[in-house]
Amino acid sequence: MGPVVMILIVIFGAIFGVFYLFFSTRNKERLALIEKGADASIFMSKRQDATPISKVLILNFALLLMGIGAGILLALILQEGFGITNEAIYPGTIFLTAGIGLFSGFKMTKELDKK
Repeated sequence: MGPVVMILIVIFGAIFGVFYLFFSTRNKERLALIEKGADASIFMSKRQDATPISKVLILNFALLLMGIGAGILLALILQEGFGITNEAIYPGTIFLTAGIGLFSGFKMTKELDKK
């Protein structure tokens, strides 16, 4: 087996291990609470009027992609307009504007939750 296959096995094994531990401990915790007489309704969401997760994911993903596009455009403008030839300009502006996009998505999600 090549080193690439081994790396993939380790990565997928780690991902599986994290999910397995999360779900198995959550299940054991819930069973222990039920055995002690806790009501099963404590496992349900308290807020029925909460914003659906699909809206939040779509909003954040759209703003992330718009931030990446704006970063590429800004880097191109800086490179062509101002003659900056540094190699770090593209990753820097892409990460900066993508972070700004995700931060604005966080703020917009808080506004959706208030409504």
